Amino acid sequence: MITPIRCFSCGNLIGNKAEEFAERIKKEDPKKVLDELGIKKSCCRRMLLSHVELIDDVMKYDM
Repeated sequence: MITPIRCFSCGNLIGNKAEEFAERIKKEDPKKVLDELGIKKSCCRRMLLSHVELIDDVMKYDM
């Protein structure tokens, strides 16, 4: 739902790069963006690539 601050597997900080990643992949190749952001480990790349932003959908049902 909310972008993780750290990678679940290795603990590297990825939250500070998530917003830039989300904006740039709209226009650029995700592989190129991840390389330029310095995200080299496959577990960290997976965290950003597989993240689905659901917070807006869930907030509709907040009481």
